Amino acid sequence: MTVMPEVELGFPRTYVEFANPADPTEVFRCDLTWLTSRWTCIFGAGCPGIYESSPEAGCCALGAHFADDDDAQRVGAIVDKLTPAHWERHDEGRRRGWTEKDDEGELKTRAFEGACIFHNSRGFEGGYGCALHGYALEQGLKPHTTKPDVCWQLPLRRQFRDVDRGDGTTYTETQIGEYTRAGWGPGGADLDWYCSSNTEAHVGLEPVYVTNQDELTELMGEAGYAELARYCREHEAGGTNTPHPADPHR
Repeated sequence: MTVMPEVELGFPRTYVEFANPADPTEVFRCDLTWLTSRWTCIFGAGCPGIYESSPEAGCCALGAHFADDDDAQRVGAIVDKLTPAHWERHDEGRRRGWTEKDDEGELKTRAFEGACIFHNSRGFEGGYGCALHGYALEQGLKPHTTKPDVCWQLPLRRQFRDVDRGDGTTYTETQIGEYTRAGWGPGGADLDWYCSSNTEAHVGLEPVYVTNQDELTELMGEAGYAELARYCREHEAGGTNTPHPADPHR
């Protein structure tokens, strides 16, 4: 396997903080360095997969954990609509189930033959890649409405924390940034390849905040995204003095 250049973490980043226009008790803290970068998903266009043992599966080698019951139920409603024409593992999934629990008892999509059970192989007539994603495209739906939350959010990351202003009042800080290799915890070091800070994946024609508008709007709301986009444009106009080091020189 050819080693692709992945930049080391710890480089300078620029952040912006602003109140959620729709909820003044929430403050967004957004990583402008990441959101104005040229990262793009290269699945099917050079992605070697996170594990050498499953190169065709991209980052879908282990199955996806559900965020909560609502997430699982939403995906389940889509699964009920999939036919063998959409889903290569349809018969297996119907017969033996499409979910399983991990060692900690957390519900996830089932792993089958080295990939998520919804992963269609390259030779499948219904289309290569995620059956849930393919169904969305066929039906004119947005893919983030048909897939588990973790699948459509990566490599965006949303985190929450309560912040004490120092005067006895608090607010919720919602962080929007890059889901780095380190974000996976100790297991991140075991990945054979990872895309978010890899130069091979920073080849997008447009920045992340543009290409991932639907996902960011889902995470932040329409008013929050509109404000973020304004700050991103201002950051770009200023010359992006803290560009993502995985980006090509611009």
